[in-house]
Amino acid sequence: MKKSILLLLSAIALFAADNILEQVDKKLSPSSAESYKKLINIEPDGSKKEFLLYQLKKDKDKIISLFLQPDSEKGRSTLRLGDNMWLYLPDVGKPIRITSMQSVVGGVFNNSDIMQLDFSAEYDIKTQKEEGETIILDLKAKSESVAYDRLVMVIDKKTTTPTQIACYTSTDMLIKTLYYKDIKDFGGGIVRPAVIETDSPLYKGYKSIMVYGKLTERKLTDETFTIENIGKVQELRK
Repeated sequence: MKKSILLLLSAIALFAADNILEQVDKKLSPSSAESYKKLINIEPDGSKKEFLLYQLKKDKDKIISLFLQPDSEKGRSTLRLGDNMWLYLPDVGKPIRITSMQSVVGGVFNNSDIMQLDFSAEYDIKTQKEEGETIILDLKAKSESVAYDRLVMVIDKKTTTPTQIACYTSTDMLIKTLYYKDIKDFGGGIVRPAVIETDSPLYKGYKSIMVYGKLTERKLTDETFTIENIGKVQELRK
């Protein structure tokens, strides 16, 4: 009897944890949305390189981006459908397959970070615990194709948004840490961190920052997120 109760309580706890992760996803972005974001790579000598991206997202697994700046990158676009990613180069005229651990912008952010899917689409929750005003989730990748095998996510109870995410390999080596900062009201009920900073023990002295300038809900069709339309993202900007 006691064993049955413990199993039931464990199942309830995991169900609640899953709900928390889905709540985090919903707070970070509407299910169908457009955004403008700036990526800033800072090198050990203090020099910076900046990129401006226009991005569209639909459901848990569809993201397409267009590079607006700098001029050397203008017109490039990237598409992510689940685990599959492509880079479109105007000069080449056709999409090229890329991987989650590569980076189309260099710096500490990889392609998976730049085209982040919903966390609940890629991870299962193994443990959940509360510490003061935070909830700590230990997340395990659902498949080997996910960029990080394990995440430790610290969530602020009041905002239901992450404050920090540590990313690990399958051998428990820390790859990088993401810091979510500057809670901002984007309008339309979207209130989330506007800044994500990251550093890595593998890239000592390097730092990358992602800044959201705009994030709004927008209804999009599935046809937007196709290989055939990867070079036509500019036409979707309002």
